Amino acid sequence: MSVIQISDQFDSGSIDVIDATDANNIQLAIRKDNAADFLQWFHFRIDGEVGQVCKIHITNTGESSYVGGWPEYDVCTSWNRQDWFRTPCTYADGVLSFEIELHQNSVYFAYFAPYSYERHLDLLAWAQSDERVGNQTLGSTLDGRSMSLLRISDCATPKRKVWVIARQHPGETMAEWFVEGFLHALLDVDNPLANKLLQDTAFYVVPNMNPDGSARGNLRTNAAGANLNREWESPSMTSSPEVFLVRERMLKEGGDLFLDIHGDEELPYNFVAGCEGNLGYDARHAALESTFKNAYMAISPDFQDTHGYPKDEPGKADMRIAANWLGEQFKTLSFTIEMPFKDNADLPNPYTGWSPERSAQLGRDVLFPVNAVLASL
Repeated sequence: MSVIQISDQFDSGSIDVIDATDANNIQLAIRKDNAADFLQWFHFRIDGEVGQVCKIHITNTGESSYVGGWPEYDVCTSWNRQDWFRTPCTYADGVLSFEIELHQNSVYFAYFAPYSYERHLDLLAWAQSDERVGNQTLGSTLDGRSMSLLRISDCATPKRKVWVIARQHPGETMAEWFVEGFLHALLDVDNPLANKLLQDTAFYVVPNMNPDGSARGNLRTNAAGANLNREWESPSMTSSPEVFLVRERMLKEGGDLFLDIHGDEELPYNFVAGCEGNLGYDARHAALESTFKNAYMAISPDFQDTHGYPKDEPGKADMRIAANWLGEQFKTLSFTIEMPFKDNADLPNPYTGWSPERSAQLGRDVLFPVNAVLASL
């Protein structure tokens, strides 16, 4: 048998090799975020001989940030880095284990299907080719990457403004897959709903709020170790320039609807988290939330409102969180949209689990609840 080689030297790659001398007992460990103690994301390649069976054990999953994410989790797998499927796993005694026969010489594994920085740049370049789109750089991250904002509208003076931001937590790659689907629907010239919305609405879209953490293979933090979704009350250019720059532009432009796209490690459902804990939360806000959720459930069987996070008590919201701060600042609807790392338990797909394709479809479908909310304002 040939020697097994394991690599993570590529965009978002992250794994520590403990022992790979025996293909039947490959011992690996998840690496922490580069400047913080979050530990959950992994992405690596195994090279070996065709026909070889590899048995992999990730030994420190019991020490991860979200231990509840491992039961019933199956690892994302790809031979070509384009098509991802699930390899069944077992989780016992703090160790995640799985095995695969090498049908090709190389195979990739990841916590969720990656969304590379190159694909991010391709998405921006594709979008800006549409005359209705402006691709604007707000400033730079700590690693020198561009903070990119897409402004999309078919009118010079829009009546409404909608903000969509994604991937504050870089390991939640389903968020940028969601945005890709959303943009493809919004810019589809044959989509009558998109055309209607763009006649009087401007969309401001940040496909990746955390490009540094994405490239570094972090789960939740940027290059400085900041959890961006805890920075909205008082961001700074020294620790959280990504939030600082986007927040400043939001304050300048204003907004009527804010969506922050995420993924959840433990809950196998798609759901939203609202602003019910905000001091300014009132009956109007509650009605807008109901309008959004009812319209989303009507268009997408993948969305539900039974399972989700416990609701904050009145006046107890954490104002460091984007959705809470934005909802309070602009006195309007502001939601965190959560998707699963595992699968949608209501409509499971054992082969793919929750996937890039379904994330993108959920992004396409969000135009309907957005339209319902804007029509009620």
